Amino acid sequence: MLATSHTLRAIACAAAMMLPMARAQYVIDNLSFGHKDGENISPNLRGVPHFFATGTDYTPEILSDRIVLTPPWPGQKRGALWSEDPLHHSGDWSAELWFRASGMERGGGNLQLWYTKEPQKHEAHSLYTAPKFDGLVLVIDQYEGRGGSIRGFLNDGTIDIKSQPDPDTLAFGQCNYPYRNLGRFSDLRVHQTNGAFEVTIDGHICFSTDKVRLPEGYHFGISASSAENPDSFEVHKFVVSTKNAYTREEPKKQPYMDDRHAQSQQQTQHNPHQQQQPIKSNSDPTLGEIPQMLSDVLAGSIRSQADQFADLHNRIQIINHRVNDIYDLLQRMDQDSQNRFNDLMHRIVPIEDRTRVMHLIIENIDRTTRETERDLQSKDFKDVLNTVHNAIHDTHQSLSASMPIAMAHSKFPHSWDSPWW
Repeated sequence: MLATSHTLRAIACAAAMMLPMARAQYVIDNLSFGHKDGENISPNLRGVPHFFATGTDYTPEILSDRIVLTPPWPGQKRGALWSEDPLHHSGDWSAELWFRASGMERGGGNLQLWYTKEPQKHEAHSLYTAPKFDGLVLVIDQYEGRGGSIRGFLNDGTIDIKSQPDPDTLAFGQCNYPYRNLGRFSDLRVHQTNGAFEVTIDGHICFSTDKVRLPEGYHFGISASSAENPDSFEVHKFVVSTKNAYTREEPKKQPYMDDRHAQSQQQTQHNPHQQQQPIKSNSDPTLGEIPQMLSDVLAGSIRSQADQFADLHNRIQIINHRVNDIYDLLQRMDQDSQNRFNDLMHRIVPIEDRTRVMHLIIENIDRTTRETERDLQSKDFKDVLNTVHNAIHDTHQSLSASMPIAMAHSKFPHSWDSPWW
């Protein structure tokens, strides 16, 4: 089959359009959730790794495949998720939010995607209740009776949006989008390149501009609030990615890495053959000397094979110490269990001894019973009965003889001739 010139031109155009997309996207795991196939959003259904949940009169419900920010009932609830770590990349990055809103016919509420300098840890805010913030917020709601819209707002920390009579005038971009009761999750994406900022919904451009460039070091947040007739807002996944290969690791800035470890790691890089010396742990003196826990580093920052070997050697050494600690703990637990078992066995009388004692008691009772029965059957009680009979007869005759005499000598207060009564 021969391809026409029109077909070849179409193939060439499609290939040209695919070239910018050929570069791989690397997911930043500590800023994302729900993107790993076959894994739940939460390992224990109590929290999302690297995110903290907050709410007003409600705690977001974490399920295996989604997070319910506001419940179907009752209304007037707020829920939010905020990333613990900031974004450390200011170049080419994108954030993708899969959300769904469902409720009654006249339900209401709003959903916000935040990128701010300070996370709102203590309360779940919407655009209409949030204090002054420094950063970006995308709002999805039915503002002014629309069937649904997406609007973008920027703030440098000086504007109190909630006090504005018409917040819509502060939006730098917007588009209409009927988001309620679609029966599926909507795909909202924020994409920043070196020369443009773009927001898309379900693969279609909502708005874009070349005048906005968000700085690095800010936190992502997702918040929702429901009206008196509530909408239930659910989040299926949130994925932050970049095209820079080194960013597939943890953030390059480690705020929790102390100076001692940074200094020791620099020394290791300058002299990779030098073995890392164990450092005393200040948290628990009973542990003795153990290597200090190493912080995560970028794979791209380890250039030479010697440095890679030194880093791998140190981490294996730390794992070996931890395994030895676990082994010692298991040994102590086993010894304690054995000691308790032996003590318990000493306190318990063996069942053979109890059986032997009971058997002797039963034999003694049986022997006594047989002897008593034998005595009753062998002895003749006729003489004894005759003796008892004669004693009763003699006593009866003695009483019969002495009774009249005793009555005769008895004195009465009145004579027999006159009645005494």
